[in-house]
Amino acid sequence: MVTWTQMYMPMGGLGLSALVALIPIIFFFVALAVLRLKGHVAGAITLILSILIAIFAFKMPIDMAFAAAGYGFIYGLWPIAWIIVAAVFLYKLTVASGQFDIIRSSVISITDDQRLQVLLIGFSFGALLEGAAGFGATVAFGALGVPILVAGQVTGIDPFHIGAMAGRQLPFLSVLVPFWLVAMMDGWKGVKETWPAAILSAARLSPSPTISVCRCY
Repeated sequence: MVTWTQMYMPMGGLGLSALVALIPIIFFFVALAVLRLKGHVAGAITLILSILIAIFAFKMPIDMAFAAAGYGFIYGLWPIAWIIVAAVFLYKLTVASGQFDIIRSSVISITDDQRLQVLLIGFSFGALLEGAAGFGATVAFGALGVPILVAGQVTGIDPFHIGAMAGRQLPFLSVLVPFWLVAMMDGWKGVKETWPAAILSAARLSPSPTISVCRCY
């Protein structure tokens, strides 16, 4: 049986090695936001790029690289795809029952500014929909548990400690997301005109992870 030990600094330095490892992630976001590729196309190219980097940069055996890709695909089908199926089912249910029209009318009645609507729908309603589907930060275990558990399995670190560290980082990242959404829609001009609403949206979400971590400890 062939064994392989992962090299954490294949490029000779931690910074350059981390930069090489980030290439697939950076490409994926560029493919979606800049190149406007479809999700499945961007994902397929990113997968191929990741395999090539694993083989040629990190010297991973070819059979192990493809086996790891296959394992990741199969592992992602159940926990991750199930989250999407549940959320889409809930969305379709609200549409078929006419309740989504009520939600849409409520959002429109609050403001006709599309930049504020994207904060309400994209930032707030998305979390509500995910939580109502049984996953997300509004429940103890679900979508949030997938990356934490995988990180624990890969590193051997207790997932509890990884989750605590992620909880300390999320408040700072949560502040950036509303501004990023507005910037994607209307550029820097939109950010300057809607920054109070963006701050309020961030203030609504960012304390939650910290409070959860404090309660755990």
